[in-house]
Amino acid sequence: MTVVPAVQAHRGSPDPSEGVVENTLEAFLRARRLGADSVELDARLTADGGICVHHDPVIEGAGPVHLLATADLPAHVPLLGDALEACAGMAINVEIKNLPPEPAFDPDELAARAVVEMVLETGRQDSVSISSFWSGALAAVRATGAGIPTALLVLPSFGVADSVAAAVELGCAGLNLPLGLVDMASVVATRSAGLSVAAWTVADRAGLDAVLAAGVDTVITDDVALARSVIDG
Repeated sequence: MTVVPAVQAHRGSPDPSEGVVENTLEAFLRARRLGADSVELDARLTADGGICVHHDPVIEGAGPVHLLATADLPAHVPLLGDALEACAGMAINVEIKNLPPEPAFDPDELAARAVVEMVLETGRQDSVSISSFWSGALAAVRATGAGIPTALLVLPSFGVADSVAAAVELGCAGLNLPLGLVDMASVVATRSAGLSVAAWTVADRAGLDAVLAAGVDTVITDDVALARSVIDG
């Protein structure tokens, strides 16, 4: 049976021409209007233990996220709870941002624990998965015993076989592969290990055709409308 891949909106569906910024409530609502099955968003820990949705460690014009209290966040930067509410009706991939090279790196993985707590608090455990490039964050999620599925994000420089082995060891449900590592062989190898496969980040028709031909489970895309129209035929 042919699996119809899910369309996941990368950081929501921003539209700079209309002033819709990525990782904002407006971008998530736009993703729903365009027909996304799910949304990918980035979660970072604030100075007072809150979880905000922002990709970079520094918010332009405001400062480093880890030095800002939630009350000091710019109006366009939402808290995770508000983002979960805005994404009602869609699945959500929460990417935890906590990497050793960053000044804000937290070895105690407080962000991972706070995300799990928020997901459980809002009753979204059946529609949320958690991803990260950092194995420590995924191990912390698993250690909570909440049962929220996780996916290992893979850098383009990583090998598929090693990434599959790492994801299995971490108890992940999925592997999120960069576009350059997605082909039929990598999809088969990943699926053979019992993992689902998501491809990031698809921005044009050529990339979309390539990952669809490879047979991925999820297309993480910057162009929801394009992906929806091609997949739906």
